[in-house]
Amino acid sequence: MADQPFVDGYLAYLLARASHLISGEFHREVEARGLSVPEWRVLATLADRDDCTIGALAEITLTKQPTLTKLVDRMAAEGLVRRTAGTTDRRHALISITPHGLALARPLLERAAQHERAVLNDFGPEQGAQLKETLRQLIALHTQR
Repeated sequence: MADQPFVDGYLAYLLARASHLISGEFHREVEARGLSVPEWRVLATLADRDDCTIGALAEITLTKQPTLTKLVDRMAAEGLVRRTAGTTDRRHALISITPHGLALARPLLERAAQHERAVLNDFGPEQGAQLKETLRQLIALHTQR
């Protein structure tokens, strides 16, 4: 649309705005359960992985590594995650979820899946799947750069 303000058609803005709106809806539920959004992201990431390095976890959770290291230390003290030395390089800690952390995460994972279905419901299954695949491709293309 030629008469549309720039920002209203700018991809980066549209992605950020959609993420902000959709995430905000669910993040209220996370916080009502006593977790911060970064804690939720860590638990959700680790819920179906055996373990993860701090670097990989920082990338997935969209958290700066020093901030994440402090967060993981607090979460380990609370019994939500476990830190172990890496098998090939002891300097690379491996982070895994504990049974307590998993018990806290499971109901939220179910709610997150319900929330996602509600968000995508207006698009129908094919268009919703296509949207997610397009976003995965966009991420992959820009992760390689």
